[in-house]
Amino acid sequence: MRLIQCETVPESFVESIAEFKPSHVLIMDAAMIGRNAGAVVLVELTKAIPPAVSTHALPLELFSEYLRNTVGADIRLLAIQPENTEFGEGLTPTVEEAARNIAEVLVQVLSHITHVN
Repeated sequence: MRLIQCETVPESFVESIAEFKPSHVLIMDAAMIGRNAGAVVLVELTKAIPPAVSTHALPLELFSEYLRNTVGADIRLLAIQPENTEFGEGLTPTVEEAARNIAEVLVQVLSHITHVN
């Protein structure tokens, strides 16, 4: 298991992701999903995804397709509804709480998977 904080340039990390040879990649990003702030949706990136609010140089659809072709991993997007999309703003308390809850769940799930394998 590896966590990579890619900020706005996930394409810069394709080589390190490929070296790790993951079977699964989970991308977490803000996306306007038409829900309340902090709501989360897990999206298969083989399907049309909601338009993400981001400053990524490469759209997530293209990045995930390139990564899938390079690594062969199953790629999913954990889309989180932002509350504030003003440039340079951090997480609002609502979204920060949602992020903490997501992190706790992921740690529990991934710890269980790691111990099982």
